[in-house]
Amino acid sequence: MMRTLDGQIAWVTGAGSGIGQAAALALAKAGMRVALTGRARESLERTADLVGAAGGQALVAPADMGVAAEVERAWNVVHAAWGRCDLLVNSAGLNVPQRGWSEITPAGIDAVVGVNLNGPFYASRAVLPTMRAQRSGLIIHISSWAGRYVSKLTGPAYSAAKHGLVALSESLNQEECGHGIRSCCICPGEVATPLLDKRPVPVTADDKGRMLQADDLADTILFVARMPTTVCVNEILISPTWNRGYLEGIKL
Repeated sequence: MMRTLDGQIAWVTGAGSGIGQAAALALAKAGMRVALTGRARESLERTADLVGAAGGQALVAPADMGVAAEVERAWNVVHAAWGRCDLLVNSAGLNVPQRGWSEITPAGIDAVVGVNLNGPFYASRAVLPTMRAQRSGLIIHISSWAGRYVSKLTGPAYSAAKHGLVALSESLNQEECGHGIRSCCICPGEVATPLLDKRPVPVTADDKGRMLQADDLADTILFVARMPTTVCVNEILISPTWNRGYLEGIKL
């Protein structure tokens, strides 16, 4: 039986756009209070407005997910306001246009790994003491198809970071299941989000329309969040039916 989320607390990173924004709105509609984190306060405020218009309650706590001190400060804001965390959604992510081995720079590597892998480490580490004290908690990480299949399209830094995120998630289950804490890693194929605009080769509007949509991932996150606390969904691999990697020979 799927459980109710009324009155519970969710902290969503990358909440200013894409999957994070869609997830925050879906969770708020399901009755959760949502804390919104990302780099751009204006984008977070727009998400908060959407949550408010849907009858939900949102808290804005900006941070660069690649900077540990900023993530800790954002968590302190959330904890001071609400005192608990039932769900952390690690959705913040980025990539750089110059991503192949012949192009990527140390700054590009640091940026990609910093947000896509270090950020989930920082956020998970921040919430764990509270979740342990609660004897419950769920952490959902948004990895990638590239977290399971190495991809030239996304580049070595992104592929390595997203593979690392899969390992991070399962390590949480290994160490924290005795405290009632669960971790799920969602690995989506191509999703039509603003991140696509960073690709070296533009994606057509037709192709975007056949990809997974942010709302599809929000529904997936909501499904995992509503599962009984006795159930751990360790990992979900999800892709569009019109899979360009299969149909067009693109190494996704």
